[in-house]
Amino acid sequence: MKSVKKWLAMVGIAILFFPCLLFGKEIHLTLIHTNDMHSHLLGLPSNLDYSPLKTGDDTTVGGWARIASVIQSEKAKRTNPSLVLDAGDFLMGSFFHMISREEAVELRLMKEMGYDAITLGNHEFDLMPGGLARIIASAHQKGGLPEIVFSSAIFDKENPEDDTLEEVFRKGWVKPFLVKEVQGIRIGLFGIMGKDAAEVSPFARPLKFKNPIETAREMVKILREKEKVDLVICLSHSGLREKKSRSEDEQLAKEVQGIDIIVSGHTHTKLARPLVVDKTIIVQAYAHGKNVGVLDLAYENGQVKLKGYDLIDIDDRIPGDEKIQKKIESYIDVIDKTILKDRHLSFYKVIAKTDFDLTLKPEESNLGNLIADSIRWAINRIDYDRNDPASKVVIAIESNGAIRDNLLKGRTGDIAVCDLFRAVPLGISRGDESMGYPFITCYLYGHEIKKILEVVTSIHPKKGNKFFLQVSGVKFTYNPNRMLFDRVTDIRIGSEEEGYVPFDYSESNRALYRIAANLYNATFLNFVGRFTYRLLEIVPKDRNGNPVVVANPKGNPFDLLLSLRVDADREKPGTQELKQWVALMDYVRSFPDKDGDGIPDIPEKYRGKLGRITKEPSWNPVSLLSRGATVTWIAFGAIVIILLIVGSAIYLVLRKVKGMAQSKKAFQASHRK
Repeated sequence: MKSVKKWLAMVGIAILFFPCLLFGKEIHLTLIHTNDMHSHLLGLPSNLDYSPLKTGDDTTVGGWARIASVIQSEKAKRTNPSLVLDAGDFLMGSFFHMISREEAVELRLMKEMGYDAITLGNHEFDLMPGGLARIIASAHQKGGLPEIVFSSAIFDKENPEDDTLEEVFRKGWVKPFLVKEVQGIRIGLFGIMGKDAAEVSPFARPLKFKNPIETAREMVKILREKEKVDLVICLSHSGLREKKSRSEDEQLAKEVQGIDIIVSGHTHTKLARPLVVDKTIIVQAYAHGKNVGVLDLAYENGQVKLKGYDLIDIDDRIPGDEKIQKKIESYIDVIDKTILKDRHLSFYKVIAKTDFDLTLKPEESNLGNLIADSIRWAINRIDYDRNDPASKVVIAIESNGAIRDNLLKGRTGDIAVCDLFRAVPLGISRGDESMGYPFITCYLYGHEIKKILEVVTSIHPKKGNKFFLQVSGVKFTYNPNRMLFDRVTDIRIGSEEEGYVPFDYSESNRALYRIAANLYNATFLNFVGRFTYRLLEIVPKDRNGNPVVVANPKGNPFDLLLSLRVDADREKPGTQELKQWVALMDYVRSFPDKDGDGIPDIPEKYRGKLGRITKEPSWNPVSLLSRGATVTWIAFGAIVIILLIVGSAIYLVLRKVKGMAQSKKAFQASHRK
């Protein structure tokens, strides 16, 4: 009798706590998700305008205090459980990441905001494996961090540079997957890095990344077969694109069975409604904390149903969480004391004024021109000897991928230090591991400079906006109808102030020209060569024309470039790196004060384009072939040969047909006789 009562009691408990087992009742679950927040803890576009503790008084969007409030309110609206998730790139984009190795700002805040699980994006590796290890360890020591799931890492067994991060993984601070049990259902989560994201993670070396499709299949198998989960969520830093063949997360959903939800990141896609691909639900919530996605689901009898979705705008209608904002302000104090004070700057100091917006576009842009000019100006200011013409930087380049934010006039036209920094916030040096990209310079021949410009004409259309180059010291024209990798038709060097003169980019011109870029863009010289099968191979040289080589060709490609760094102070021992963000600050501070208020004004020349990049489509044979490179003449020769073969074949066929007709006619004539 006692055993029967005990059995009935157990059944009662099972029915009470797990009714779905008996009745198949729907279990509701809410996923609150973000992606690509990039350390944008404050509202955009102007941190100066942001007032998170008030509503109705600014036009800014984003801000982590507001996001914290949304997370709390969305949870409070529901009686069902919720998971708060992020799909990676929570780091890199503002001054806050500059102190993250010591303070783990983002991870600690995300823990306090209620994030349950996050994954790593390509920008989490911008500070190299050792830097990421320090951030995670600091978070672990100073207040905790959300669960991190990441399945894509391949550690190098021979190179010790990723050992500290490998130890972080070994300790379980980063897991390949995570299982959470909610109201009787087991939920499996894992995180992966997409192919495109891995391709733009040069600072992750020597660590490499697994194939995302194969990794996802492996994780699904483990979660479904070994962990016996009911629902699988993939945090995928891969992304969505209009072209389906390049939309990695849609391909992931098609090729890997068993993923119920993909929380997508990397491409900064504002997806108002979820995509459903082969029963897999895909969501992505734009970027920079401007939106939070709220996905309502129901689980019943092994099936996941989409019950509702809301992409919430994070704006001035939302009162920010006071506790989170107070912590953010405490980190601003740390930034002022440890980074800006010695440069006579402060986080909110107004450094310039503008009465027009400076924006980035996949074409020549006023912001791109400003930043490219700052590179050339800064290096020539400290490293150009007028008695040594070869020391002058002739051309500077910047890629759209390294420019991270616009400069908008906002309510007042004031540009604060914190707002200007967000335009070029990325980077670290392999030399001294200090934050910010250093500048490098090298010498190239004229025909190699043309190859760099062909990135705009031939690689950018295939690889996307991040490969568009902004330029200074040069203007060029190209014909998009010409042969791939040989579309530039005219190059001139100079400036708007001094004028431009024709540039000889023939291979017979053996003069060397000093070129400048930040470290990140310089590393892509090697990528350009590989991507174009060496057609656009570019070899950096010293001022004597000697190729710059690294002793260990299998080593990190950044080591090759360390000898090319610009020294900001030759009076001191070693190399005092000239950082891009510092150069931009100094360039803007050099502008004249037009209205006498003591604050520099952005010059009128940057109001619009300057005609540095001109696209002139033409099918004129002269335009298509003039000054053609080897690739053009090979293609032209191949076309001529094909036409000759086709023409000969047609001629032979026609001749045979004519002969047959004549034979038939002769035959008929002979029979009439």
